[in-house]
Amino acid sequence: MGVVARRADRMNRSIRVGIRAAVVAALLVMAGGSTIVPSGAVVSAATSRTAPPTAGGLRIARLSSPGRSVVSDGSGWVATFTDGSRTVGLAGPERTFAEASTPDRVVTKTWVRLLPAAFSGTVDTAWLALARADQSADVLATAFQYISGAQRLRDAFGVQVAGDASYGPLQTDGSRQEGSDFSDYLGVTWAYPDGALDPPEVDQFLALDCSGFVRMVFGYRGGAALSLRPVAGAIPRRAFEQAASAPGIIVIADRGVAPTSRTVLAAGDLVFFDASTDDGSQLDHTGIFLGRDTAGHDRFISSRKTADGPTMGDLAGRSVLDGTGLYARSFRAARRI
Repeated sequence: MGVVARRADRMNRSIRVGIRAAVVAALLVMAGGSTIVPSGAVVSAATSRTAPPTAGGLRIARLSSPGRSVVSDGSGWVATFTDGSRTVGLAGPERTFAEASTPDRVVTKTWVRLLPAAFSGTVDTAWLALARADQSADVLATAFQYISGAQRLRDAFGVQVAGDASYGPLQTDGSRQEGSDFSDYLGVTWAYPDGALDPPEVDQFLALDCSGFVRMVFGYRGGAALSLRPVAGAIPRRAFEQAASAPGIIVIADRGVAPTSRTVLAAGDLVFFDASTDDGSQLDHTGIFLGRDTAGHDRFISSRKTADGPTMGDLAGRSVLDGTGLYARSFRAARRI
C-alpha cells in the first residue's frame, strides 16, 4: 500500500474511531453501572436512583483551598464542585471496590463524574439532578473495568473498549515494556485535533501503561480532550506532563518530597509519583485516588509493570499513599481533572 493510500486508510479509521467513541458512550449509559462491573471487583450497585429536587431543598456553601462549592440537602452532603475542574464528587449508593491481591477494600458512597466544562462557580442544578440519577459506570467503576479478570465490553463495531488490560509486552529481561496508550489497547489509529495520527502498536494491543490508563479512563471513556504533547485543555501522554499541564487544577504541588498532608485529596484525583530511580526527580508514575480503605489507608489504582496492568492491590508495593512503602515514599503531587 502506498503512502497516500495508507494515510487515507488511517484517516478513515480515525473517523470510525470518533463514531465508535460516541456509540461506546451510549452503550455504557444503556448498560448501567451494575452490568459492566468487572469480575475482579465487587461493586454493590443501586437498585434505583431518583433525582433529588433541584430547587429549594439544596444548600450551597463556598469553601477555599481549593475554591469549591459544596452542595447539601436535608440528608447531608450531595456534591462537591471544584473551581477550574470538571471532576465532581457525588453522594450515591454505597459500593465496595475489592481485588484479590489485597485484603483491604474501598467502601464508598462517593461517585465521580465529569462536567461538560470546568466549573466556574455556578452550580448547574439540572446537570446535578441528572448526574445523581445516572446509573451508568462513573470514573471509579470505569477504572475497575481494566483490572485482572475484568469482563470484556465491546462497542457496536466489535472493538473491545474494556476488559483485563496488560501493562505492556514482556521484554527479554522479564520486565514489561512501557508505551501502551489507550489507542494501542483499542487497536485503532487516533487522529488528534492538530492533525497528528497515532497508529496502534500491534504488540501493545489490550495494554495500558500508567498514563495510558489515565487517558483511557478520563479521555476516551470520560470525554476529556487528549493530546500527544502538552496542549492547554488536554491530557498529554506522559505522567510528568499530565502533572504539569493536564486540565483542571493542582491540589498538591510537587515539592520534591512526600506531602505531609493528604486531606485535600478527593476520589477521582490523579496522583503522581517519583517511583523510579533512573530518571532523577522526574514524576514517572500516575494513578487515580480511590479514597480511604477498610484498613484506614489512602488507596489508589494504577497500571503497574509487576502487576501487569491496572490494580488497587499490593503486589510489589502497596497501593497506598501513607506509611513507608514504595508509593507512600514516592508520592509527590495530585491534580483534579
